Amino acid sequence: MLLACGGSLSPAAAGDLDSIQSAFDNGFGTEQRAPRTYASPFEAQVASLASAQEGRIGVAALDLGTGQSVAVLGNQPFPMASTSKVAIVATFLDGVDQGRFRLTDQFPLMIPVPSRKFDGPVAPVRPGNMFSAENLIEMALTRSDNHATDALLAVVGGPQAVNRWLRRAGLTELHIDRDIATLVRDDGAIDPARTIDQRDSATPMGMVRLLTGLYQGQWLSASSRAVLLGAMERCRTGQHRMRALLPEDARVAHKTGTLYNTSSDVGVFHMPDGRAIAVAIYVTGQGGKPNRDARIAAIARALYDGYSADSASLRRTAAR
Repeated sequence: MLLACGGSLSPAAAGDLDSIQSAFDNGFGTEQRAPRTYASPFEAQVASLASAQEGRIGVAALDLGTGQSVAVLGNQPFPMASTSKVAIVATFLDGVDQGRFRLTDQFPLMIPVPSRKFDGPVAPVRPGNMFSAENLIEMALTRSDNHATDALLAVVGGPQAVNRWLRRAGLTELHIDRDIATLVRDDGAIDPARTIDQRDSATPMGMVRLLTGLYQGQWLSASSRAVLLGAMERCRTGQHRMRALLPEDARVAHKTGTLYNTSSDVGVFHMPDGRAIAVAIYVTGQGGKPNRDARIAAIARALYDGYSADSASLRRTAAR
């Protein structure tokens, strides 16, 4: 919502404007409505690419070496969609580290049973074929397989078990309310470009904090970390998103998400000098999925180039 006015306002009109602005802030955060002054052309470019004129766009990026961060609507909730699968897999792998599960354990896929939208709080599912946990993780993260994800989610104890793991990790800006079968069945009730739904949501900064902790080995063993990040590096979905405009040899570990009027891509990419950049990009609206994909690709490339330029600047400074 963009508010513009000129001249003086009557007390009633001023009250209405205050009410509108208060509603804006309550729903979409308290980021400045006035034109912002950016610290660098890099930040200005990212903000321009993440313009909310055609739908909300949230971006957060963090250089894990220098701590330099960039964010646009970084503290607004966005639909996690399938980017939640990173947290679900992490919760399962924490159970492996605790000795509750093994990667060789066999579990059934959770197959949705046809049901009407909103017909009950949980969509019905039935057990399907058995797969090892290692295969379920691979399917969930490389192909975004919903049935495999719900299998892992059922094993750990459902959405609340994932939320407990997130809270123990200090991650309060992400939470899961429904399994994937229910999320997909009831998709489309709310337009995320116009309305914030707190359910099954993450802020871009919250997701970056999750990616950072996983990458740095804060919550998982070295072997579990390797399983998760290795699968994310083999991700096959989102070829027109984060990877699309990056150099062909760029190393990227990522996970995509797609629901009604929203697309996303989150992950870690490595700069040529070895630095790791944690990135979360959530896009709504934009006139359709191809446009959302293109916006993600452009923002990812701007982040890659911006952090590359920062690295070159640091090298020049060090050489003086």
